[in-house]
Formats: sequence, C-alpha cells, structure tokens
Amino acid sequence: MNRFRVLVFLALSVFFCKNSSAQLDNTHAAGLRFGGATGISYRYSLSEDRALEGILNLQSSSAASRFRIVGLYEYHKPLAENFSWYYGFGGSLGSVRYKAYTTSAGTRVESSSDLMLSVDGIVGIAYDVPSSPIAISLDAKPYLDFLQESSIRWIDPFGFTVRYKF
Repeated sequence: MNRFRVLVFLALSVFFCKNSSAQLDNTHAAGLRFGGATGISYRYSLSEDRALEGILNLQSSSAASRFRIVGLYEYHKPLAENFSWYYGFGGSLGSVRYKAYTTSAGTRVESSSDLMLSVDGIVGIAYDVPSSPIAISLDAKPYLDFLQESSIRWIDPFGFTVRYKF
C-alpha cells in the first residue's frame, strides 16, 4: 500500500509540474558522489529542466570489487526556492571482479571477473546553495542488472552528491 501511495504521489507531481522547470542555471556541474558506490558525477544541462548525467562508480567489499559507468537522462522540477526534485532513466556498463577465497571445506576458489549491464533509474532531491556555485543532492538510483543477478537492486544505490556548478 505504501508503494502505491508513493507512485500516485510521484505521478500527480509529474502531472502538475509538467509545465514548470527547475531552472538549471549552469550548463556544467561536476562533483563527488558518496554512498553504496562512491564515484565522480558530471551533469550537463540540456535545457532549464533537462540534463544528462554521467557517473563513474567504484565499489569494493570483502568479496568483490565493482567498476560501473552510468549514463542518465534527467527531468528536473522545482519544489521551493533553491530546491528541486528530479527523476530519470538510463543505463550502465561495468565489470565486477570476485576475489579469491577458501570455502569452509578447505576448497580454494580462484578470483574471476564478469561484465555488468543494467537499466538504471534515478529519483532525488537537489539543493542549490544560494550565492555559491555548490549544489548538493540526495537520490536513489535503483537498477536492473541483466547479466549478474537478473534482479532489481533497491538498497545499494542511495547516494549523496556534492557538485561544483560552472
């Protein structure tokens, strides 16, 4: 039921905000993204309410290391002064390297690597710091991985991004 309410809220927000724009005032914005996968973010504004974003993600754990390049097409909508929300879609390509380990039975499993290919979505909120070229955002970027897990990842992709606008 909660998911249904969120979907209805988002649909109504898109419908009522379709003619308003978030005023992306700078063509370029580059920064750092922190979260489940840390990386570098670059946003190129196509118009006042649309942008392309590229993210280079690095992620490491005790079992694997991941590298992913993400491309997103985003729609930005205003919420209040200096606040906006955005949503979008895109895809990603990357690789994963599984680290070597020994099982509890004593069998040695060698390291291996695989290709990652996914369809990505994004929804978030952004704040432009007044009188400053800095913007911060908090978002969720779920993705459907075709080759590795064939499942939607909801938990990993939360991120916090700090950008310099120029």
